Amino acid sequence: MRTLQSLAELPALVGQEVAVSDWLTVTQEQVNLFADATGDHQWIHVDPEKAKAGPFGVPIAHGFLTLSLLPKFFETALEIREARMGVNYGLNKVRFTSPVPVGSRLRAHMKLLACQAIENNGMQMTWQVTVEREGSDKPACIAESLTRRYP
Repeated sequence: MRTLQSLAELPALVGQEVAVSDWLTVTQEQVNLFADATGDHQWIHVDPEKAKAGPFGVPIAHGFLTLSLLPKFFETALEIREARMGVNYGLNKVRFTSPVPVGSRLRAHMKLLACQAIENNGMQMTWQVTVEREGSDKPACIAESLTRRYP
């Protein structure tokens, strides 16, 4: 985990990979719970038997499940001690560049693309988040994530 004391340290890090998250294993239970939460019960995600005959040979995680893990990746990758809260501000670009078979281990690499001061002494950051799947040459997801942090 990368630890910063304050938001003031961020501008010097623009253009750099700032942090890498811990590994996280995607389970069938997570996939099923995500399907229940979103109503997306497509067989490629939730039916292991049918998925065996599908294009990947196993169930795969929803792309949006992978994307929804970004807050968890940030939590295990970066601490800013003098920031009391953060919010997701949006996304500029998202691509699901390879499937995530159930049982895969994922981690995220966070590159700071931009940061700017905002109201209430906060900082808005634009991150390129590349979600790596262990054992794969191709990332599972690449997203440009906008976050705001406040002291």
